Amino acid sequence: MKKAGIITATRAEYGLLSPVIRELRRFENDAFQAQLIVTGTHLSRGYGYTVNEIREDQLRIDHEIPVSVSSETVADISANQADMLVKMTALFAGEGYDAVVILGDRYEMLAAAMAAVNTQTPVFHICGGDISEGAIDDCIRHCITKMSYLHFPTNEESRRRVIQLGEQPDRVFNFGSPGMDNVIEAADMSREEALGTIGLGACRYALCTYHPVTLGKNGVEPALSELMEAMRAFPEIEFIVTKSNADQGGARINAILEREEKTMPNLHVYASLGVRRYLSLMRYACFVLGNSSSGLMEAPAFHIPTVNIGDRQKGRLRTEGVIDCGEDAPSIIQAVRLALSDAFREKCGKAENPYGDGHAGERIAEKIYEAIHMDIDLKKPFYDMYDKQGSTVK
Repeated sequence: MKKAGIITATRAEYGLLSPVIRELRRFENDAFQAQLIVTGTHLSRGYGYTVNEIREDQLRIDHEIPVSVSSETVADISANQADMLVKMTALFAGEGYDAVVILGDRYEMLAAAMAAVNTQTPVFHICGGDISEGAIDDCIRHCITKMSYLHFPTNEESRRRVIQLGEQPDRVFNFGSPGMDNVIEAADMSREEALGTIGLGACRYALCTYHPVTLGKNGVEPALSELMEAMRAFPEIEFIVTKSNADQGGARINAILEREEKTMPNLHVYASLGVRRYLSLMRYACFVLGNSSSGLMEAPAFHIPTVNIGDRQKGRLRTEGVIDCGEDAPSIIQAVRLALSDAFREKCGKAENPYGDGHAGERIAEKIYEAIHMDIDLKKPFYDMYDKQGSTVK
């Protein structure tokens, strides 16, 4: 039997992976199985125990692998990676997967990719080639690319970067972002229903996620203090905030958010909203605020503004509906005022999303199924874009 392992460690990553999982399982039969491996913060009560969201989606879970998710210090992050490396190595060696599917750029996925390399398991990587200069994710993403055999970047610029990293063009496929599949299929709650599930009535609101800037020098407290000050400048807006991820500093951000929620009537903090509710709330939001990639990738599909704070997403492909601003309160306030303006919202309505047409999941799944039945030689030749004289190879 041919077997593919699909790994998810966080709520955000699962949201992007779920269309691929569903489509790949359409191919399951007596000779092929797509196993879902759930790990990381999905299994942590402190991060919302989001494994329940996967169960609610009625997706079969084949393996639950608990790992450490502490994030107070750099030593915690390294310990988390080591735990993931050891446990994924044991799993891959025991199951004998013909390939493992990894999405994105988180440190847990780097450890999973290393485990795959150590067990000679081919890696099929989704979302390679992107740029996000303000976070350590950038170098992790490119490292995973070099460990991978098959590549599914989400846009044409990223496809070219993967090839520039020396990967063979015939193994790099731009089918768009599977996140667009979710936008079309999952955001099906009405405004009233989505707000009602979190105890809010009719209101003007913004959806917000703020993650640590892992290559920043000032720590999370000053930046978050400025963000809270900016929010206080808009008492007429309800701010629906999802907690940070398990990067270093994430736990500190979440503690501050919980403290501020007690004193700010218009601040509402949740460990996780779930894919369906999160995207449904995004559909009707006045704007998206923070430094998450979802503001650059999913929000434009709804033609709503994104106020992108700081450098975490610097270099990532974006539409005209994204307003970049500094981390200080005056800059955030100015950006929010622009996002609320009729002229800018009209501009957002005309912006085109470069991340695909909403059918990435089925195309990625079809290519994975096709590739997993082929003979894979892990001795990859480096694709050199230049000849010995330094001229570009055509």
